[in-house]
Amino acid sequence: MINPVDYEKQKLSVKVAKLYYESDYSQQQIASQLGISRPTISRLLQYAKESGYVEINIIDLFTSLDNIAKELKKKYGLLDARVAFSPKDGYVSNIECISKKAAEYLEEIIKNGDILGVSWGTTMYKVAKELTLQNVKDVEVVQLKGGISHSEVNTYASETIGLFAKAFQTLPRYLPLPVILDNYILRQMVEKDRNIKDTIEMGINANVAIFTVGTVRDDALLFRLGYLSEAEKQNLKQNSVGDICSRFFNENGEICNDEINNRTIGISIDALKQKEKSILVAGGKLKLKAIQGALKGKNANVLITDQYTAKRLLK
Repeated sequence: MINPVDYEKQKLSVKVAKLYYESDYSQQQIASQLGISRPTISRLLQYAKESGYVEINIIDLFTSLDNIAKELKKKYGLLDARVAFSPKDGYVSNIECISKKAAEYLEEIIKNGDILGVSWGTTMYKVAKELTLQNVKDVEVVQLKGGISHSEVNTYASETIGLFAKAFQTLPRYLPLPVILDNYILRQMVEKDRNIKDTIEMGINANVAIFTVGTVRDDALLFRLGYLSEAEKQNLKQNSVGDICSRFFNENGEICNDEINNRTIGISIDALKQKEKSILVAGGKLKLKAIQGALKGKNANVLITDQYTAKRLLK
């Protein structure tokens, strides 16, 4: 037979535990509601745990994310992988969390004397805005592809590299040209200019590069900038899964349209593969095929993404 005093204590401890853990009341609020002291509430909560009425399970989110990152490294042969926690599986939430993680990663790895190659686009601009002033010396920041467009669509190309350069206390090295020219001969002529040639070579010599992937949809950024004809867009939608630095590739990460590729100003995918760190920053359902193709082609050796995208990549 249960002692009436013990029974009442057990019953009260369960009531207090429900208010505290299920209804999210504070100990002071519970004390006021039940007309007993706050220290008594604290003792009742402890009693409820010791009696087995309350079980607390701690989910170590960061260990889980680290394990997912390790699986990504193993599956895709990556040098490194970082997985950001996103509270929601949606583009806005994903990109905010990924951008912060990418900025933290750069601040961790960039050292004195590095050359950092930077692409442009919405994701890169968000990464740039997350960067803080770094105590480094003799760092160079260079644009990896042409950043001029006559479209009304804002690429944030100049703002992006400007913010990167400011964070690493240097001057930005711009590539002031359209990223895709009208023909191959024009590209050859432009690249003979000494200043343009020097900037492109700096991008090739950069030991760290950071970029994202674009998609092949009508509302994709590169499709809205006026570089491509309607026929070229249709061809790309049929044969490519995405682009890196405006180099369109297929599901195996291989260039899928030589004609457009030969008109493109900036770093090649082959040059990206040679980097000490070639950092792909991307996430979301719409970019999944592009990310998979890039990783399959070994076009990046570091991936920064969110946990939802990471899990899809591991399936």
